[in-house]
Amino acid sequence: MRDGFRATRLTSWMGGAVAVFALVVGPPVAAEAQISYQKGQNVAPAYEGWLENEDGSFTMVFGYMNRNWAEELDVPVGDGNFFSPGPRDQGQPTHFLPRRNRFVFMVDVPPDFGDQEMVWTLTTAGVTERAYGTLGIDQRLDNIVIASETGALGIGASDAETRANEPPVITVEGGNEYRVAVGQPLELAVRMEDDGLAEGLESWHARQERAAQARAEMEGPPRLSRAQLRPPTRITVQKIVWHHVAWFLYRGEGDGTPTFDPPQVKTWEDTRSGANSPWAPLWTRTPIPDDGVWRTTVTFDEPGTYILRARGDDGALYHDQDVTVVVSRIASE
Repeated sequence: MRDGFRATRLTSWMGGAVAVFALVVGPPVAAEAQISYQKGQNVAPAYEGWLENEDGSFTMVFGYMNRNWAEELDVPVGDGNFFSPGPRDQGQPTHFLPRRNRFVFMVDVPPDFGDQEMVWTLTTAGVTERAYGTLGIDQRLDNIVIASETGALGIGASDAETRANEPPVITVEGGNEYRVAVGQPLELAVRMEDDGLAEGLESWHARQERAAQARAEMEGPPRLSRAQLRPPTRITVQKIVWHHVAWFLYRGEGDGTPTFDPPQVKTWEDTRSGANSPWAPLWTRTPIPDDGVWRTTVTFDEPGTYILRARGDDGALYHDQDVTVVVSRIASE
């Protein structure tokens, strides 16, 4: 939670004049809490919660908040990006996209993990922050919690149809390892299979809008106070529900940047109007291929080993698949 301001106005009479003093209580950094930055800020790791597996083990889910709107940071696994206890490398990202990225990766822990903590330590922009994963009952996840947190359910309301929705399943056709040269196009094809129940979310939202409109027509203009008519403050993002597949750089052992054609739908919460993001107002939905296969071409400008991630998103839930691409300077290497 942000530290807020408390302003106290003190008035005294001095020789007929009024002296007004404003006292601001709280840490100086609170004033910066409302400022957005394009670059130069750090990335904060985030613990999203845990899932229970059929064998009695648990899966902890982590994400992060990049406080920049434009800068993407790279932090290799090591002293600046590691887990404890156990192996430092738990499959965490080394490339960090802008802003809030929820439910990014999973870490499995045994059935007897108990009240231990799984700690992700991340140092960026000279700042070290940690996310503490525990099995607290209040941090248990399910599909409805995930859909709500990503904004697919608005304020969290749902019906039986939306609660029955299951994540899609994606398959990368052609395998998960590739070798190309710098500048050589690589076509990636992803097939997504889904239960189709996410479409109920769209119809549910449409029904709510029609019902509200019908009530307004029957009841006439509301007779409410100005305070009652003031829009509530949102505590969740609002996501446009729509099927799509999007690729992004997850890890990179190279200095290059992959270029995708067509440009990919953003998997991070870009809420700015006009952004290619399901969290952006007036987002233009990507067409769904007739054969159910999303085809994307990627090229690299520098050699190295890159892990790309495909996210299949039904608008509420998701499924990820990774591919490793080894990029050489020339095709014969």
